Amino acid sequence: MTLLAVAALEAALFFNANLHAGADAPQGADAIVVQDGRIRYIGPTAKAQRRAPKDARRIDLRGATVVPGFSDAHAHLAGIGFRELEFDLEGTTGLADLQRRLAARAASSRAPWITGRGWIESRWQPAEFPTRAALDAVVKDRPVLLMRADGHAAVANSRALELAGIDAKTPDPEGGRILRDAQGAPTGMLVDGAAALVGKLVPPPTEAEELRALELGAARSVRLGWTQLQIAGNTRAEVERLCSLYREGRIQLRLYDAVGGPGEDAQALLDGKIVRHPCGDRYTVRGIKLYMDGALGSRGAALLAPYSDAPTGAGLLLNAPEQLFPVLTQALRQGIQVETHAIGDRANRLVLDLYARAFAAVPPAARAIAQPRWRIEHAQVLDPADLPRFAALGVIASMQPSHAISDLYFAPARLGPDRLKGAYAWQSLLASGAVVAAGTDAPVERGDPIQEFYAAAVRRSLDGFADENWHREERVSRVAALRMLTWAPAYAAFEEQDRGTLEVGKLADFTVLSQDIMKVPDEQILATRIVMTVIGGEVAFRNP
Repeated sequence: MTLLAVAALEAALFFNANLHAGADAPQGADAIVVQDGRIRYIGPTAKAQRRAPKDARRIDLRGATVVPGFSDAHAHLAGIGFRELEFDLEGTTGLADLQRRLAARAASSRAPWITGRGWIESRWQPAEFPTRAALDAVVKDRPVLLMRADGHAAVANSRALELAGIDAKTPDPEGGRILRDAQGAPTGMLVDGAAALVGKLVPPPTEAEELRALELGAARSVRLGWTQLQIAGNTRAEVERLCSLYREGRIQLRLYDAVGGPGEDAQALLDGKIVRHPCGDRYTVRGIKLYMDGALGSRGAALLAPYSDAPTGAGLLLNAPEQLFPVLTQALRQGIQVETHAIGDRANRLVLDLYARAFAAVPPAARAIAQPRWRIEHAQVLDPADLPRFAALGVIASMQPSHAISDLYFAPARLGPDRLKGAYAWQSLLASGAVVAAGTDAPVERGDPIQEFYAAAVRRSLDGFADENWHREERVSRVAALRMLTWAPAYAAFEEQDRGTLEVGKLADFTVLSQDIMKVPDEQILATRIVMTVIGGEVAFRNP
């Protein structure tokens, strides 16, 4: 399926808009003239009509709200597409529902493995991890591996564990944990690196399936109003796949890419074997994605003190700092951006320490870029002492607002009241002078910019719930929330001169909304629909 309602516009006039430019705009501005993919004029409709080329296509927006193009600062494009193709467990209401869905999948699929993703036990009653026994009760004859929504834990049935050789004597792998019962037998829950013991046995998707997933992920993103998506961890092979899709005209979405590391793919970028624009100016490969810890929900996030609800553990480190340090110093010399996954307060401190060491080892004069704009992805739980270090070091906090309204159902139990004060601390980071770029982490979350805006500005559940543990003082203004989803991701991608606000000379990337998210009551924000997505002056999506 190709993108819907694509119309290549040599010149266009968009008028009768309710405009939120994200920057100073002329008095009464409600129109945008676009030519050759860039904004040539912003102002009142009457003047714009005279400024527009005679052959410009005229599009009456009928009072719809126009904002700078939404940009997802952290997502996984292939994962979004595969969620569309595969066994989706999002919204599973409990263990019985998981079993029901698994039974239906087993009945409808003859695949040798049953794999899926999207369950979150913290929303179940009781909030307990599923087990191999629960899966065995439904499917015994085929291996089953079901990934938690965060991608940092999975549950396997007995057949899958048997094929992987996992039993009571199997040691925990480095950077992973096999959960066990009172007798020491595996429960079926595999955290972080342990999931790979089974995952490596799953037949890989075909090349056609890989391409289809990327295409579907891009199409879905455009339908949701995104004009750019920043891929948080990719492979060299996927870079090549994306280029083939761009060459065939099957993707219009802008992409900014970070190659996963450390390893051969990251080294290829450092060595110049992957160029910054491998197939046109809509696709940039400029970063390396690293990992420090796991996820909070599966108790893999590395904490400074043990978990409040599991006092024998304090999380996992997925990489040793000394292993990452040579990558950082080389990246500084080559002008490569580094973005590191860190969720727990210990992991965030270690990454900040590591960045500071690298900055000291490679002074500005020896760097390809004096201000490298390195990032911490997620930055979910911070010790208050580390909050001001982001701004002091020039480190971008790349955060996902919807994580808060998902996690705050279980985070109080994991962290306790004191650590919650530094969790999902968007307003404190902004007040300290840090740049906070908002993303979705899709397919972990839904990947909806309206939901992210709501989470940042309202900080309530989707049905309006919040209590004192949600620390609503950390919500941000609507102006700040919009900036987190537009200008800040552009800045995080070194593109703020071209994108992120609506100004003359910038790329004509904007999102058209059914209502004014800057003014409607909180409870009405989530009813907002995407009317149109415009990328480089092209209408990439139009809602019929």
